[in-house]
Amino acid sequence: MKAAVVTSFSAPLEIVERPVPDPGPGQVLVRLETCGLCHTDIHAAGGDWPVKPPLPIVPGHEGIGIVEKLGAGVTDRSVGDRVAIPWLGEACGECRYCIDGRETLCEKQENSGYSIDGAFAEYAVASAKYVVAVPDGISSLDAAPLSCAGLTTYKALKVAKVQPTEHVGIFGIGGLGHLAVQYARIMGGTVVAVDIEQPKLDLAKELGAEHVVDAATVNPVEAIQALGGLDVAVVLAASPRVLEQAFASLRRGGRLVCVALPAEGTMSIPIFDTVIKGISILGSIVGTRQDLAEVFALHAAGKTRVIAETRQLEDVNEAIAEVLSGSIPARLVFEYARVPAIVG
Repeated sequence: MKAAVVTSFSAPLEIVERPVPDPGPGQVLVRLETCGLCHTDIHAAGGDWPVKPPLPIVPGHEGIGIVEKLGAGVTDRSVGDRVAIPWLGEACGECRYCIDGRETLCEKQENSGYSIDGAFAEYAVASAKYVVAVPDGISSLDAAPLSCAGLTTYKALKVAKVQPTEHVGIFGIGGLGHLAVQYARIMGGTVVAVDIEQPKLDLAKELGAEHVVDAATVNPVEAIQALGGLDVAVVLAASPRVLEQAFASLRRGGRLVCVALPAEGTMSIPIFDTVIKGISILGSIVGTRQDLAEVFALHAAGKTRVIAETRQLEDVNEAIAEVLSGSIPARLVFEYARVPAIVG
């Protein structure tokens, strides 16, 4: 099978031929149809974060495909099921976080495309319990970005506990942001979209944002405060400066939701304003299996749109360069050619 592999943090990904993996106990073999390109995949390839992936590693955690083979003991999946391989590849299922519905905080979790091989390949093995069924009526092209970009932003807005009519700022309109705008609207928020690219702001407006702020031409804090400030600010742009601007855009009692992970690893927040104004600062990581099921249900009901363009896996390094240039309106998705089914 064909796979894109990180062999060095200082070199491009390599397209290699590998044997099709065999599912172990509790696993399924998935023939991939699509996989989205997430910024986390780019961080994995560059070894940008304190905890680095083991090398070699196959990135990819927005994989959609068909179950073709069952490992020993698998009873909750069937050959022919269409499933998503998300970021949460597996968790212990026994710790307090797994038991109380916060499985993405499990300290023993494995992450697809980061600690274990992911979906930048024609086939992948995955835990049968942690893949998520993709409903009929959702294309594999749409399902891929929903599995992380959608899931992550949906969870961030759930964490923020958005109330109807609250002003919700989305900082960074792209693969994640264009979906965040829609979820904020579904939850009843009045959306303020912030970006430095006019086409992305135009897209946000098309998807329901009531206000847009071009941070390249105006002071975003002043522009947002002129609207009355924000109740919720969701930061999807990986910049400490944007995090600080989002904080300063909040009104009293506001909530700052940190999603993006700047390479610098820190931000500067005034304690006086945090305390006096009753500001909450929240971290939100990708959602659970239940959250993803809800994301899929919303899309199947026609309540969201995915904006994506397709690429071929052989062009993975060029696709990464496109994402880093900021020229892509939303998400890039690798679309795999039909490969023969595995027999036996």
